[in-house]
Amino acid sequence: MPTRLTRQEVLHIADLAKLALTEEEVALYGEQLSEILAYAQALIRLDTADIPPTAQVTETRNVYREDVPRESLSPGEALDNAPDRQDDWFRVRSVFE
Repeated sequence: MPTRLTRQEVLHIADLAKLALTEEEVALYGEQLSEILAYAQALIRLDTADIPPTAQVTETRNVYREDVPRESLSPGEALDNAPDRQDDWFRVRSVFE
């Protein structure tokens, strides 16, 4: 049986994630995280020596539509639904202070 995370370990992880947990959440997440770690340990033990590295397990490919030039909206049409605008520009909140 894999080792279960202690209450202190769960609280440390929560602190790293900047989460405030109730006692019920500490118990619940401790169980859930312990099960995830146990599953990861089971995966580590698998012999993958004969399995080639892959980025995708299914044979999928991107399907694109043909790129055909067409008319776009005029600046006035594009700005008609803008919640805030200034002249011919979208006005948005500042990202930096």
